Parts: sequence; C-alpha cells; structure tokens
Amino acid sequence: MSLYYLLIAAVIQGITEFLPISSSGHLILLPALSGAQDQGLAIDVAVHVGTLLAVILYFWRDVRSALVGLGRLARGKVDTPGAMLAFLLMISTVPVMIVGLAIKLAGLDEAMRSVAVIGWAMLGFGIVLYWADRTGATTKAKDDWTLKDAVAMGLAQVIALIPGTSRSGITITAARKLGYDRESAATLSMLMSIPTIIASGVLLGADVVGQANWALARDGGIAAAFAFVAALLSLKLMMKLLKSVDFTPYVIYRIIFGLFLLWWAYS
Repeated sequence: MSLYYLLIAAVIQGITEFLPISSSGHLILLPALSGAQDQGLAIDVAVHVGTLLAVILYFWRDVRSALVGLGRLARGKVDTPGAMLAFLLMISTVPVMIVGLAIKLAGLDEAMRSVAVIGWAMLGFGIVLYWADRTGATTKAKDDWTLKDAVAMGLAQVIALIPGTSRSGITITAARKLGYDRESAATLSMLMSIPTIIASGVLLGADVVGQANWALARDGGIAAAFAFVAALLSLKLMMKLLKSVDFTPYVIYRIIFGLFLLWWAYS
C-alpha cells in the first residue's frame, strides 16, 4: 500500500471522525471511488486508533478524571465525578461490544460494507439528526449525564455498526434528543468513542498479530500517525464551531451525499 494512499485514508478518517457524517462510510467508499484495492479493516481500525489518541489528548482532563475514577470503581465505589464518568462510559460501551462481536462472529461485517447500505444510512440518519437537533432541548450539560441517558446513548451507538450511520452522529442525535446542548452532546459522544475504539482495536489487533502480518501492522502505524494529526486539528475546529453553528450543514451534506450514493448504487 502506497504512502500516498495511506495519507489519503488517514486524512479522511481524521477529518470525518468527529463530524456526524460517518468516517467509516467514507473509508469504505475510498477504494470504490478511487478504483484502488480496499484498505481493509486493519487500516480502518488503525486510523481510528490515531483519532483515539487525538481524543484522549484533547479531552485529557476528562480522561484523567475517568482513569483515576477506575481505581474507585475497582474498590466498588462510585462516589466521585471521575468514578461516575468511568462507570457511565463502561455502561454505554457494553451494547456495541456485544452486538459488534456477534456481527463479526457471524461474518456479517463485510456484507454490510456496500454503497447502497451506506447511502441509505447516510440519508436516513441525517434526517433523524436534523429532527433531534431541531426538537431537542438544551437543558442538560455533560456533567448532568445519568445512567439512564448513558444506556440510551449506548443503545443508539449500536446502530452505528451499520456503515454510513456515523458513530458520532447517532450518539449526538441521541444526546440532543435527551436534552443536552450541542457542545455537551459532542463531548459525550467523543468520550464514548474512547472505550469503543479501544475494544475494536484490541479485537482486530489480535487478528493481525495472529496472522503475523507485520507489513500490514507497519502500514497501520503510519496511517494512525497521519490520522492523529488530522483528527486533532479537525477536533479543535469542530468544537470551536459548535459554539455558534448547529448541525444543519452536516445534515445537508449527508442528504446530498446519500442521494448521490443511492443513484450510483442503483444506476
């Protein structure tokens, strides 16, 4: 795999991971649109790991609080904000881990990677995001996150296993409908990505090591580094814009792109 192709894949991941427009959908479409060989799930996860590092760095204060809170959880105590955050992140991750593993074991993950599926998900869940953003209240902040809301957002995250849905998009949609303001909805969504990406990275990483495919691991490392830089810059810009811009521009993009993909898939 050429360095140029890895760079393109990493930049696409870095830019789209934190926007509600489906980074996975764009990565799946990259080989279809370019005519190149599919970069495969290993590279997909590698660039996700790069964005994971960017999220940890950007939200380090929250991440550090949750890490300290894990120590309290290990002793069976949920008596600090950090312990509660760690607990809620764990709870919100359980559904997608169970369903994701089931899909992988059933061999359905590759079957879902089609242009038509991405097009319908891009279009449909874009409209749902618009509805939630327009009708959702703005009465809650990220510190108001509750067990009930974490479960609801965790169940919503399962839907993101459908390519084109957007993990950030569907969790932001759920958070907005639950009444969280836009910046808090995005922050909770990004924090939820941390355990989810770690789980998927460990799962696929075990496959790569088992195959002893060190060339693929090397390419993955390069892609992760590129994705880290692009993701950090994208994340800073997105969080700044959320102070004054709603999610309508992303919805418009999803509708246009989704319609294009459906035309392409069925023409």
